[in-house]
Amino acid sequence: MLVTTLFIGSILVANAQNRTISGTVLDASLGDPVPGATVLVKGTTRGVATDLDGKFTLDIQSSDQVLVVSFVGYLTAEVEIGNQSTFTINLEEDIQSLEEAVVIGYGSQDKKEITSAVVGVKPEDFNKGNVSNPSQLLQGKVAGLSITKAGGDPNGGFNVRLRGLSTFGANSSPLVVLDGVIGASLDAVDPNDIASIDVLKDGSAAAIYGARGSSGVILITTKSGSKDGSTNVSFNTFASLSNATNMIEVLSPEEFVSRGGTDFGSETDWRDELLQQGYSYNANASISGGVGFTKYMASVNYRNNQGLIKGLGNERLNTRLNFSHGAFDNKLRLSVNLSFTNLDQDNVNQGAFRYATIYNPTAPIYESTEDAAKYGGYFQRSLTDFFNPVALINQQKFVSEEKNALAAFRLEYDILPSLTLSAQYSQDRKNILQGAFWSKQDFSSGYGAGGSAQRTTHDNARRIFESTLRYETDLSRRLNMALLGGIGFQYQTNQGFNARSKQYLFDIGWDNLGAGSIRVGNFTDMSSYANEDQLNSAFGRANFNYDNILFFSASVRAETYSGFGANNQTGVFPAFSLGSDFTQIFDMGVFNQFKPRVSYGVTGNLPPSPTLALGYYGNGNRIDLDGNPLTTNDLYVGIIQNSNPNRDLKWETKKEFNVGVDFGLLNNKITGSVDYYTRNISDLLFNVPVTAGAPNPFDPGRFNTVANTWVNLADLRAAGFEFAAGVTDIKLGSVSWNPNVNFTLYQKTEIVSLSAGDLGFDELRFATPGSPGQNNNPIIYNRVGQTLGDFYAPILEGISENGEYILSTDNPDEWQKVGNGLPKGEFGFANSFAWDKWTFNFFLRGVWGHDLYNSYRGFYENQDASSNSWNSVITDKTEYITSTPTYNSSYIENASFIKLDNMELGYNFDVKSKNVSSFRLYLAGQNLFQITGYTGIDPEARVTDMENGNAFTTALSPGLERRNTYFQVRTFTLGASITFK
Repeated sequence: MLVTTLFIGSILVANAQNRTISGTVLDASLGDPVPGATVLVKGTTRGVATDLDGKFTLDIQSSDQVLVVSFVGYLTAEVEIGNQSTFTINLEEDIQSLEEAVVIGYGSQDKKEITSAVVGVKPEDFNKGNVSNPSQLLQGKVAGLSITKAGGDPNGGFNVRLRGLSTFGANSSPLVVLDGVIGASLDAVDPNDIASIDVLKDGSAAAIYGARGSSGVILITTKSGSKDGSTNVSFNTFASLSNATNMIEVLSPEEFVSRGGTDFGSETDWRDELLQQGYSYNANASISGGVGFTKYMASVNYRNNQGLIKGLGNERLNTRLNFSHGAFDNKLRLSVNLSFTNLDQDNVNQGAFRYATIYNPTAPIYESTEDAAKYGGYFQRSLTDFFNPVALINQQKFVSEEKNALAAFRLEYDILPSLTLSAQYSQDRKNILQGAFWSKQDFSSGYGAGGSAQRTTHDNARRIFESTLRYETDLSRRLNMALLGGIGFQYQTNQGFNARSKQYLFDIGWDNLGAGSIRVGNFTDMSSYANEDQLNSAFGRANFNYDNILFFSASVRAETYSGFGANNQTGVFPAFSLGSDFTQIFDMGVFNQFKPRVSYGVTGNLPPSPTLALGYYGNGNRIDLDGNPLTTNDLYVGIIQNSNPNRDLKWETKKEFNVGVDFGLLNNKITGSVDYYTRNISDLLFNVPVTAGAPNPFDPGRFNTVANTWVNLADLRAAGFEFAAGVTDIKLGSVSWNPNVNFTLYQKTEIVSLSAGDLGFDELRFATPGSPGQNNNPIIYNRVGQTLGDFYAPILEGISENGEYILSTDNPDEWQKVGNGLPKGEFGFANSFAWDKWTFNFFLRGVWGHDLYNSYRGFYENQDASSNSWNSVITDKTEYITSTPTYNSSYIENASFIKLDNMELGYNFDVKSKNVSSFRLYLAGQNLFQITGYTGIDPEARVTDMENGNAFTTALSPGLERRNTYFQVRTFTLGASITFK
């Protein structure tokens, strides 16, 4: 009996000590439930997760005193238990944590979990000033990301390379993913609408995009509204003025005549006649807001950019609507992103830049002669390479109208709190309509043709559907797992049309091509094209986080592309990465993060055309079957085969290994990363000569019917070292300074192979200097075992007493290596200062180790008799060289430079209006100075040859500054921004 009494008593005491509590976890700002939040008893492993309604029930003991409540994106809350049985716990958003989320392929990760080379850039770090293209925002900001444009042409594009060359002829620019839309054009987004840009640099990060990720990936996220119920209206505007700078010095009219130049009796500054004050105007208006689970943002952006050359400029209108809505307690989420861009461009003959520099300074613009009347009154002479530049820009006209429409629809549904199904459909359309006109009086090409006009269209449509399934769970108290699986389908169509006619009665332009009486022969054209391709994908990824100490990620993507050979249409692209934060294991003193990581990834590259594997056909010559010009019913256009089929044509493949360290010191006051990578690129596509009539090894049982075949030919090897670091809030009295620096050291691309079996080359030579007189010998030799883009030349050993070149040889096979067109390194140094309401920013950028061929010296440095038609550039050799311009080693110059890319001074007004939340004015300058030993137009590295239109060979001839390069531009901008609430 006594034992029984004691046993029952002990049960009653225990029940009195243990009890059950319950509660609800809410979003502090919205009051919405937070499902999946973790509720733990502090100091124990006992806890539960909230349900879909944010509710929980938990058994506690008498010794339990505090609850710890946490969820991703919120500050952790601690709540005293006391005698309460019911709790309402409000979680505040962790703004800093949200800002440290990094967008990766098909999702995002906390920065601490990233194990690949991924860099996020926020708006406060973007480049300032007159920025018209999103790529300008990143120039010099990301180690390993090279963004270049020689000269200041407002219609010129940027060359974007990530970690150097990744292909010959496939897409060498990084893949752009805009709000989840793969392959979107940068023209589809205005810089004002961008919320963040994340760059996937290494193979493991980019491999989730498979065949499209070999050149790296740039992820752009546009702005969205807030969910706090407020509405914000913003207006930003600026105006810019531009002037030509760093102009090449040429002889004055007096100096030109005194050295023997032909004297036509006038004095004309041809560059002054072409140049004007460049100006730009930009206006951006946006409205954003939201309430509950609904957010929206709408914007309109207008840009008008008029260049330094009369008749050259562009006008752009971009509109955007982003809308998202959640239903069923936000279990179902719908988002719609729509954008439309209209771009109108006016261009001039680029030869005008050359002739404005070297045209005879004693020639008049106009003259009153019988011959001049035929040319519209302009002075013209029948001399080699001799065209009046003012006539060129007035008697020729080139326009382009480009329309880009992008629509994306995304649906997400939480099947379970940890299981989400998503589907996205996007359609990206680009339509380009171009016009070209040459006057009847145009001396360079229109006069002999009786005037001509041309109209060209290009239409591209890309449709993508993707669906993913995401699952995240805690395998144990310390081990978290996130899984992703998905499928994708991409269908693309391209088509276009071109027509040109000549011999017009009047100059009426391209709107009535039927008025041209001649539609065949020189200065005429008629063509059209159409093709389509499909890419099907399946992919998966697994991420593991062990107690914020060890992080592991693995992914694989399989893709099938219709444009490859029937035997090799499917490729598999795996990747893995591993990292560990040592500060969670060891006491590392001043380090609060020290995360070594290693990664490996395989990516592919799509060809620029889906027809390379086919034995495709084209149009041949016109054939008159009976030879009688009086009959036309037997006149046909023949058919020719362009290349032999290759059933084995396959993906270009890049295998990249990366080791790096992410670090943070002094409570993240100093943060940064270090990376070293090696990459091996194999099976690059190239068109090789074969023997017609011989067996085709790529199509067994058949024979070569033409003398060329597309094959997987070349192998390349490269490596590099990257460093980036930033310091937050250095106090200089009352001034706050935030410096950031990055640099990259490149091991230049080595050519491992240029052959496949018995086919291929020992070397590939490209890039002749040009006309007049230097068309025969290429100057860039790409040799197996050597670096890509090497300059070869005869060595200039001296100059004779008579002013003639003394060269080491006149045999191109005996030329020596004298330089290379690709850089050895790049750096960027950004500085941001804040004092009271003032801000000041400046950014220095440098590139070193690259050489450029100075074409102006190559053609116009000499004073020989045949050069007396043109003006001369002034160098230390101009006065006494009498040889005919001849390519030699002296024209290859070291083009290393440092530039003050941009600088901005701003003031934030103290706004006291209840309707205005901020008002800011700023003054900015771009390209304010440069330090370089290069004597040409612009020392920027040239990664392609602007005069080589072949997409498969232009990357093999870097480092040439052509004579048609646009002048450098210095720009000053005054702007204002205001936000209403």
